Amino acid sequence: MSASDRISPLAAFNGTRRVPPPVNEPVRNYAPGSPEKASLKQRLAATAAERIDIPMVIGGTEVRTGNTAPAIMPHDHQRVLGDWHKARPEHVEQAIAAAKAAHAEWSNWAWEDRAAVFLRAAELLATTWRDRVNAATMLNQSKTVFQAEIDSAAELIDFWRFNPHYAQELYEEQPLSNRTMWNQLDYRPLEGFVYAVTPFNFSSIAGNLPTSPALMGNTVLWKPASTAMLSAHYILKVLEAAGLPPGVINLVSGDAAMISDIALAHPDLAGVHFTGSTMVFNSMWQTIGANMSRYRSYPRIVGETGGKDFILAHASADPQALAVAIARGAFEYQGQKCSAASRIYVPKSLWPDVRDRLVGIMQDMRMGDVQDFRNFLGAVIDAKAFKKISEYIADAKRNATVVAGGNTDDSVGYFIEPTLVQTDDPGYRLLCEEIFGPVLTAYVYDDAKWAETLHAIDSTSPYALTGAVFSTDRRPVREAMATLRHSAGNFYVNDKPTGAVVGQQPFGGARGSGTNDKAGSKLNLVRWVSARAVKETFSPPLDYKYPFMGEE
Repeated sequence: MSASDRISPLAAFNGTRRVPPPVNEPVRNYAPGSPEKASLKQRLAATAAERIDIPMVIGGTEVRTGNTAPAIMPHDHQRVLGDWHKARPEHVEQAIAAAKAAHAEWSNWAWEDRAAVFLRAAELLATTWRDRVNAATMLNQSKTVFQAEIDSAAELIDFWRFNPHYAQELYEEQPLSNRTMWNQLDYRPLEGFVYAVTPFNFSSIAGNLPTSPALMGNTVLWKPASTAMLSAHYILKVLEAAGLPPGVINLVSGDAAMISDIALAHPDLAGVHFTGSTMVFNSMWQTIGANMSRYRSYPRIVGETGGKDFILAHASADPQALAVAIARGAFEYQGQKCSAASRIYVPKSLWPDVRDRLVGIMQDMRMGDVQDFRNFLGAVIDAKAFKKISEYIADAKRNATVVAGGNTDDSVGYFIEPTLVQTDDPGYRLLCEEIFGPVLTAYVYDDAKWAETLHAIDSTSPYALTGAVFSTDRRPVREAMATLRHSAGNFYVNDKPTGAVVGQQPFGGARGSGTNDKAGSKLNLVRWVSARAVKETFSPPLDYKYPFMGEE
């Protein structure tokens, strides 16, 4: 055997490697006549015309149970895009076993080699896979072309480029040493598997929640939303094409309660990475608490949950800028963003002008099939969401004033017209409860009650995700930032409360909105490592005695 044959692959590189400096992915505009529009239109037509089989993936192997459910178009709910397979309990156990088997090798890869997988995935998504993932997101999740582009393309690419950069920064953080000793921090992956539960509304979140723990050396059981299975399928395909080893991320679809019951009771549960409803997250936390005696170590629990996001206007606000921010912040993607504005507070002196401008914008918005690029809105995600949102609108018609919109129609797709509600009751339920649809409630306050309104916003809902203040006067901005300091994890001045960009506005909220671990930042990656301090002494003492012992 030659000397070269005896060299370990892990020791074959002797340099301090650095990832490419991350840059936010440019957002394509899909303007009329543009090459990107023609290319995406072609992919949309092909995706809409086919009906694919969507298997689970466990240990790198496609698994089909024959017990399937359809992946549909919410804006045309009779059209089926694919059929996804539902897990049985043994498949969840198999996925956990596959994650454990993969952990031994993956956790010992050099971090640069793990990073290379996700950097390559980012480039594949930016180029050859972009149309396919965007089309899947548009059709299966009813996103307009722009909403898909900023989500399933640009933001997911950013996650996969910025996270390796943040990992590098974290690994470079080392303790002080001196000539007598070398102190080091070993950023170990967690012992066990991470359970990633992802929502329907953002493909970028679906791609980030399993991959950020994986980047840090963990292996993952991934449960995607049943209403976003097509994009989840293609996201995993991108990762496989980028060289992700089998078993690092195991995709299991099906009954959420059954999958969670098994995963959360398993002794090897090392962490939960969750985005979804506050109620589900609270239930998961309670289950973990009840199972603490089972676990090998304390699971890391990271969650981004609900929101009741606000826009506050001061009397000095620019009415046109305010109206546009409200319209975009409340109604883009049918209000199905955890950051979407769903309550606004406007002074009486400004309200008539802002209301009229906003209603004019709403009346100009087109709603329909997202394959028609002229549409501003698609459909809400499914029949359950349609029913819930419709009930809120019915309540508004009885107990408040519907200023504009309020119509619903599920005959072809789950369409809900953008709706503006006005109430005189600051405690009215539509100002307090998360609706997750295109329903915006306005409270008009006396100009002289600015301070009281600040305190009302802070205490009205249990959430603290996003919020915004509009003012051309700096003093009210300072007052709002101070009083509402804990009311929003992402706070905007003269801008809508949606559209956080990786590397620019790390995203997350506290209170009932989650653990505020800021997806797309180093803060999030810290949660997926368990540090070990290592002290190496170069010349250890040879006598047990200390100098103070020399005399009485």
